[in-house]
Amino acid sequence: MDERIRLRLDVSYDGTDFSGWAAQPTRRTVAGVLVEALDLVLGAGTASGLTVAGRTDAGVHATGQVCHLDLPTEVWRQHDGRLLRRLARLLPPDVRVRAMTEVPGDFDARFSATFRRYEYRVTDAPWGAEPLRRTDTLAWPRPLDLAALNAAAAGLVGEHDFAAYCRRKENATTLREVTRLDWRRDADGILVATVQADAFCQNMVRSLVGAMLAAGEGRRPATWPAGLLSRRERSSEVTVAPAHGLALVEVGYPADPAEYARRAALTRQLRVPVAEG
Repeated sequence: MDERIRLRLDVSYDGTDFSGWAAQPTRRTVAGVLVEALDLVLGAGTASGLTVAGRTDAGVHATGQVCHLDLPTEVWRQHDGRLLRRLARLLPPDVRVRAMTEVPGDFDARFSATFRRYEYRVTDAPWGAEPLRRTDTLAWPRPLDLAALNAAAAGLVGEHDFAAYCRRKENATTLREVTRLDWRRDADGILVATVQADAFCQNMVRSLVGAMLAAGEGRRPATWPAGLLSRRERSSEVTVAPAHGLALVEVGYPADPAEYARRAALTRQLRVPVAEG
């Protein structure tokens, strides 16, 4: 068998015109576009095992997505130093591979991750979103109170069963540990939610944002989002925030590469991960 090498890819994309990450036969997806470009450069099927840290939903963006794949070592040696530029010429402008790095064979972009961090952008300006930011910023029609948003966020931090905020999948747990959840208002007036957890189940981030926005505009008390954590089924009262305000901005991994395998084994024991966003 040919010797193979594992590569970490750092990827950014504008999710507007993608039907999410995962390859689908009849839809334009990030993985589909990326594999097509790799096949053109390296030959069909040369790159194998493409695995992503977080399978973002349709319309969700990324500035810090991570994935891995395997290549024959000889092929990598032939293309090392030129592959990024060749991919840049072939890939459409709404997806970029920013780095390709050799990693140990037990690095797993999905299971070795220690956290995923998302940001959600909202404007409550009466005129709406700036035209150049309309594809990554939600225009909210009513004023939002920063203190109320942060009060709502505080009750959601920690390890909880987020069943009320997740689209449940068979044999998948909804237990997650949210290590950071807060809001800031930037100098331009944009409200930005930062949400970090060990992992997310499907629609969880946008559901959390939807619940907090209800508190931020005063329609619900600040204690309401945390109060839903006692439920064991998805809450129909929670409105899922639109996808275009959300971006995956960072995926964390152990500082010591020797820990990749241990972290992956631990993650597999804790849960069966499901799609994100």
